[in-house]
Amino acid sequence: MKAVAKPARTLLSPSDHALILIDHQSQMAFNTKSIDITDLRTNTGILARTAQGFNVPTIISTISRDTFAGPLFDEITEALPNAEVTDRTTSNAWEDEKFIARVNALKKDRPVICGLWTSVCCNGPVLSVLDQGFEVYVVADACGDCSPEAHERAMERMIQAGARPITALTYLLELQRDWARLETYDLTTGIAKKYGGAFGVGIEFVNSMFEPH
Repeated sequence: MKAVAKPARTLLSPSDHALILIDHQSQMAFNTKSIDITDLRTNTGILARTAQGFNVPTIISTISRDTFAGPLFDEITEALPNAEVTDRTTSNAWEDEKFIARVNALKKDRPVICGLWTSVCCNGPVLSVLDQGFEVYVVADACGDCSPEAHERAMERMIQAGARPITALTYLLELQRDWARLETYDLTTGIAKKYGGAFGVGIEFVNSMFEPH
């Protein structure tokens, strides 16, 4: 067997998938307890900024936006201000015909999915799309639930069904993947500095201390 310098097929690239953001809305965030809501919003911001910067086809969906669940997080609307938003009544987005029409229009068989509540907004679509033969990635830290137990069991259920778990920062770095890709270098480091926690602080430190020299 001989090693070859090329990436695994399962690694994501900007052109081979679609990002799907489901129900990141204010009312649904009140009872999200498994992750600090600031962290969840930050991680959602990483996803939205990454998709915008790398030109990833993105579907945004809400549930009962004007009558119950309220507006989207600013982290999404600021990154993608002109994006179409599909509002639904179904808790499982994959049961909504308008939503599915948008999915089919993209012609991507590798969705990266995250939704506010792991056991509802994520679980329903992920299980449904796996059942239809798609490859599915689920962003584990851009969702949460009413308890750590609820989040963990939902994640286990999706993984057991075949979903591939990733995190928001992993998503950003996987799309960049080579620091010699200068066309997206500033984009990637800029997102990391703003949203990437200690990793972003480290980048800012290096830029400040060493670039002038």
